[in-house]
Amino acid sequence: MKLNGVFAALTTPFDESGELAVDRLKENIARYNREPLTGYLAVGSTGESVFLSRKEVDLTYATVREAAAPGRVLIAGTGAESTRETISRNAVAADLGYDFVLVKNPFYFKGGMTPDALVSHYRKVADASKLPVLLYSIPQLTGIAFEADLVARLAEHPNIVGLKESSGNVQRVGEILAAVPAKFQVMIGSADTLYPSLVLGATGGILAIGDVIPELCMEMYRAAVEGASVKARELHRRLAPAAKKIVSGIGIAGLKYAMDRRGYYGGPVRSPLMPLSDSQKRSVELAMDSLVAAAAAD
Repeated sequence: MKLNGVFAALTTPFDESGELAVDRLKENIARYNREPLTGYLAVGSTGESVFLSRKEVDLTYATVREAAAPGRVLIAGTGAESTRETISRNAVAADLGYDFVLVKNPFYFKGGMTPDALVSHYRKVADASKLPVLLYSIPQLTGIAFEADLVARLAEHPNIVGLKESSGNVQRVGEILAAVPAKFQVMIGSADTLYPSLVLGATGGILAIGDVIPELCMEMYRAAVEGASVKARELHRRLAPAAKKIVSGIGIAGLKYAMDRRGYYGGPVRSPLMPLSDSQKRSVELAMDSLVAAAAAD
């Protein structure tokens, strides 16, 4: 199965008391189903995965599977600190009918996460998984970057089929693409590096900003892959700064506020993350104004 296109890295909605808001998640997906997205990532970093109980993780997987329109490609974020727990989550995703699992690296015992330890972990996970495995590199959160030589070693496993590269380092993306087989699929996790990475050979993006303005993300992707370079660069110029400010600069609270502003349900973040200050809200509003204007122009 090809991972071409744009996937929304779904947020996890909570109500005002901090409980998982399943109905709100269904409502968001019902709206996304009307947009030209390729599919959805459930329980990724944008979904505040590290704050969810195992019961909430499983319920979120099931809710997304139920609400997603037929034909949407579904990816379950399953990476946990232990190999055993990751394998267990993979099994749940497989039983629910997901298409891929996305596995971030263990990182708490960072000193022990040598390349050999990571290779051993991922091979065990891939051996046990009924679903194809996507690696997940997000060093700004884990402190561990997947360099080209490590990815090339892992790509030798027949059930490790791709990578979500979220470091924001386009040079690293190019080095990885040069080191892996042509069939190995590299997805990009940051809107500000999506266009240049597509030019290098990435297959698509798994984007947090896709929760807010999926139509503009897909428009940029289509322009890039169809060779409309002038249009793609212009859309990138409009999308990248706002996405960087909201997602990378302010974080999940900013993303959820932007969703609220567009009529989706963002809602509160889960403690210990903090709600936005008034100045942060204004910053999101200004960024959103430019994004909405860009979408309207196209």
